[in-house]
Amino acid sequence: MTTSPADPRERAAGRAPRRALVAGSVGNFIEWYEFGVYGFFATIIAANFFTPHGGTEIEGLVKTYASFGIAFFFRPIGAAVFGRVGDRIGRRPTLILVLLLMTGATTLIGVLPTYDTLGAAAPWLLTLLRILQGLSAGGEFGGAVSITTEFAPPGRRGLYGAWQSFTVALGLLAGAGVAALLATVMSEESLGDWGWRLPFLATLPIGLVALWLRLRLEETPFFRAAADGEIGPPPGPGAPSAAPERVADPREMAGAIVMGAARIMGWAAAGYTFLVVMPSYLQATLNATFQQALVATVVANAGFALSILPAGLLSDRIGRRPVMLTGAALVAVLAFPLLNVLQEPDSSAWVQGAAVFVAGVVVGLMAGPGPAMLAEMFPTRVRYTGLGLAYALSNAVFSGCAGLIITEVIKRTGEVDIPAYYVTVTCAISVLALLTLRGENHRGALPEVARAGKAAETEEETPCA
Repeated sequence: MTTSPADPRERAAGRAPRRALVAGSVGNFIEWYEFGVYGFFATIIAANFFTPHGGTEIEGLVKTYASFGIAFFFRPIGAAVFGRVGDRIGRRPTLILVLLLMTGATTLIGVLPTYDTLGAAAPWLLTLLRILQGLSAGGEFGGAVSITTEFAPPGRRGLYGAWQSFTVALGLLAGAGVAALLATVMSEESLGDWGWRLPFLATLPIGLVALWLRLRLEETPFFRAAADGEIGPPPGPGAPSAAPERVADPREMAGAIVMGAARIMGWAAAGYTFLVVMPSYLQATLNATFQQALVATVVANAGFALSILPAGLLSDRIGRRPVMLTGAALVAVLAFPLLNVLQEPDSSAWVQGAAVFVAGVVVGLMAGPGPAMLAEMFPTRVRYTGLGLAYALSNAVFSGCAGLIITEVIKRTGEVDIPAYYVTVTCAISVLALLTLRGENHRGALPEVARAGKAAETEEETPCA
């Protein structure tokens, strides 16, 4: 059948998927670069905003991670608000809006007066900016994953979705690299006084480049087809078609969101524990220097980055379930041995480096297939909202609270193995949730939207997976 260029079946052709991949991923890079920088500079931020006139280092970290966690608890609100907008007016305009909000809030942190200058208002203003970041971050992931997976060529959805996780690793690596560079070239006094501001200010030029890319982005063919009341684009040659799907009722939708959050719980908890909280844990608990802690984090994030895209590609071939189950199970089994290597004073730097590298690799096995797995759980009309909420809720509880929970429990109990307990329990729960995942979801098309009263009447309705 010959189709016109306006036909939704042709809109994903040509350069559009590649543009979607870049434009969809760049905002995620900025988001996680900033979140990483905040985590890496947690001890310095604590001294400037939360304990300027004394108090223990642990005390300051608890307050700093409380501010860190508050931003995460606003992510589900951002996911719900911006997800609803993105499912109604489109992925492209919504992603432009959340990018502007994230870039503006992060840049303002870089110029925010400290407690010594502004007094008690300083930590409150910092927390307000963190809330704005949380709202924008909540709206970022659902739209970015919708863009990349809805534009993905047949049989490449896992790989395309994995780029969202890969940019998480790139953002964290960039944040850790910048922090390590500043710690090397600047004195400790200068870094604590004004040098910590530079990584936040660097967000502005990066954000302008991201804005230019997103302004050139097209709307996805799935959203256009859904908005026009058409059947979504076909899955492509050789791929089985999924039955058209109506929007799930509220209870079914809520159940899918909770299940999605449970499936990525281990990814959220282990990712933040090993990749973001690690520097502060090594400094406050194991007496490592700032530079040593950052080097360990860079190595862990390198392992994370190297495994994500292969994991996403592998999930396109054998399925999301076996790859993610392997990652969650390995984290649960290896958490204590890896942490014990770091705690052992006689361990060489090479052995400790290998331990944190392995930790990053196994987390990447969950993060690679995760975005595509979430996208496959929701039909087009609610995909932005559904997968965004599942991701935001899991991250709010198990990522945003990771630093606060680990630091506070260590403070109260003196038990230095708390990070291992935390990731083992959360990954064990993820294993149970992943066992319910259908093994063949990766082979079919994304859940499609049928025109009410026509195709929907002739096809059997498929519930959210």
